[in-house]
Amino acid sequence: MRRIGVLMMVVGWLLLAGLIWWVLDGQLERRNNPNAHLATVAAGTQREVVLQRGRDGHYRAPGRINGHPVNFLVDTGATQVAIPQELARAIGLRAGRAFQAQTANGLSLAYTTRLDSVSLGSLQARDVAGTIMANDGVVEGADEVLLGMSFLSRFDIAISNEEMRLRAR
Repeated sequence: MRRIGVLMMVVGWLLLAGLIWWVLDGQLERRNNPNAHLATVAAGTQREVVLQRGRDGHYRAPGRINGHPVNFLVDTGATQVAIPQELARAIGLRAGRAFQAQTANGLSLAYTTRLDSVSLGSLQARDVAGTIMANDGVVEGADEVLLGMSFLSRFDIAISNEEMRLRAR
C-alpha cells in the first residue's frame, strides 16, 4: 500500500514538471517568434502585415513558397530570398546556375532559382528571384528561409517601436 502512495507521488511530481516545462516552452517560443500566428491588418484600402521583433532582435514569421509552408527570417541585407538546400529539395525547387555567394559566414556555393510565389500573411509576390544555399552556406539543420529584398522591395516597409510593417503598394 505504501509503495502505491510513493508511486502516485512520483507520478504526480512528473506530471507537474511536465506541465511546467510545457508552459515555459510555449512562452519561450512566443518570445523567440511572436509572429507565429501572423495576422493581416487592413490599413485603409491597403493590406498590411505587422511583425513584432523577437527577443533576439530579428523578425521571424511563417509564410509560403510555392504553396509550401516555411519559416522566414526577414533580412533586409539579403539580396534575394535564400533557401537552404535541404528545404529547397523538400519543396521541389530546381537549382539553376551555380555561383559563389557572399554570406555572413564567408563565401558559399549557391544556385539561382525562381520562385513562382512567395507569401507572408496576405502579402504575395509572383516570380521572385531566389537563391538555393548549398549546405556549407547554412547552419546544419537550419530550416529558416532568409526573406530578402527580391520579395521585400515589392512592398513599403516601416520599422518603428519593435515592429516592422509591410504594406502592399
